[in-house]
Amino acid sequence: MKNLTDSFVYLGHWPYAGSFGFNTDILATNPINLSVVFGVLIFFGKGVLNDLLDNRKQRILNTIRNSEELREGAIQQLENARARLRKVETEAERFRVNGYSEIEREKLNLINSTYRTLKQLENYKNETILFEQQRTINQVRERVFQQALQGAIGTLNSCLSNELHLRTINANIGMFGTMKEITD
Repeated sequence: MKNLTDSFVYLGHWPYAGSFGFNTDILATNPINLSVVFGVLIFFGKGVLNDLLDNRKQRILNTIRNSEELREGAIQQLENARARLRKVETEAERFRVNGYSEIEREKLNLINSTYRTLKQLENYKNETILFEQQRTINQVRERVFQQALQGAIGTLNSCLSNELHLRTINANIGMFGTMKEITD
């Protein structure tokens, strides 16, 4: 039993071969602090990212639903237009001798207006999706910028002492005094 415990005791005291070796000192390697920092970052970062992505997903899904409703309305208009077209075609058979060319013009106008309406609705759907994507990207950029700015302010506040603040203020006052003398 003693040999077994001695083998574990000697694992932490390997002889140095150049600069390679195991550091078993918990306080020097700091795994506890690193695991706490990583845990906090993962816990809070995941929540913010999930919220952003869920909001973005809902907006995109709403936009797609709206676009689908518009598309269904356009399809209904197309069906109505086709019914009107069938009606116009039956009337065209009755009045073929008297107004064949006028009925053809009406038919083409109806088809062209329906095509233009569908094209406009498709363009509107694409523009809406693009707008929502751009807006979401801009919101994500703004949040990232705010977080970076908060991190930079926190770093500056933790790095600057009162003495450094006073020296910076005195140096800036001196520069402004020199600039004022030059401009006068």
